[in-house]
Amino acid sequence: MRVLVVAGPSGGHIFPALGFLGALKDKYKSIETLLVLPKKRSIASRIQTYNCKVDYISISAIKLSLGFENLVAVLNFFKGSLESIFILLVFKPDIVIGFGSLTCIPMIIFSWLFRIKTLIHEQNLIPGRANRFLRRFTDRIAVSFMQTKDYFKDCQEKITFTGSPIRKELIPLERNKALRFFGFDDDKFTILVMGGSLGSRSINTGFLKTISAVSDKRKLQIIHLAGFGDYDLLKDEYKNLNISIRLFEFLEAMQYAYSASDLVVSRAGATTITEIIFFKLPAIIIPYPYAYQHQASNAEILERIGSAIIIQDHQLNTDILRETIDSLINNSDRIKMMRSSYDKVSRPDANDLLVEIALSLN
Repeated sequence: MRVLVVAGPSGGHIFPALGFLGALKDKYKSIETLLVLPKKRSIASRIQTYNCKVDYISISAIKLSLGFENLVAVLNFFKGSLESIFILLVFKPDIVIGFGSLTCIPMIIFSWLFRIKTLIHEQNLIPGRANRFLRRFTDRIAVSFMQTKDYFKDCQEKITFTGSPIRKELIPLERNKALRFFGFDDDKFTILVMGGSLGSRSINTGFLKTISAVSDKRKLQIIHLAGFGDYDLLKDEYKNLNISIRLFEFLEAMQYAYSASDLVVSRAGATTITEIIFFKLPAIIIPYPYAYQHQASNAEILERIGSAIIIQDHQLNTDILRETIDSLINNSDRIKMMRSSYDKVSRPDANDLLVEIALSLN
């Protein structure tokens, strides 16, 4: 059997795809797989792809505006569509699985025309525009959140609640082992800061300002995933602070970061939310304000059960983040309560469920 998986450029699309591929290859080693990604802005070169072949198509984001860059993006879409046809004809997949974004549209549409079985997976609570468009051209739809079914009312028979796949190496570790990985002390409060796979300028600069004003820095140790644009800036600024810090552009071994941390300060991408739930991490969530409310809806899931505090992006220029962090550092009972609140969340075995559904199509 041949299985083709197609995903968008960000970690929010690629990591669930890799979680699925890892589970598939573990169970059925003879299955041939191909991962298709956009040529630009992909982080795939930095992460483990489980010995899966990777191919690329020329697709970039199209905006609802005029301009040279957008004209190039439209031309790239047509070029990527031709490349998608070529990949399908050469690889001859039995099943095609899409994990969202514009990259999936030509691959799923042409698979439908060629009568190849297809499945799409939606990571966010509110479906993205690509998956909303593709819902009529796919055989099955897998969703990460039960509430997502309400947005696919005209194709309920196709939908299965699976949760979101997690990479197989993301397993909880003993806290002391994880702390040793970073060279940290076991008696300090550990904060993980991250702004998604590409980083977040507003979180990076907002947290830097916040941590500079925290009342007792000696209690803290920080794991900060800066992204590729702000690493040098943060490296220089952190030198002036008397604080234990481990700064990374990108960290693949996230199981150590999650297992070492007492608190995470993060965006609310669907994959990030899934991983925070899996590791039962108390969280301060700062939704990305320009994501069509996807991230706000994702974050509200954790706020409702009491595991997260939501701070809006524009509030990073105020004292709210500092006051929130100060209150949590000195309140171990609140931290324990936030962790225990995750027991209310349903966490299906998404990896195995998605493999089972995909293979049932053949």
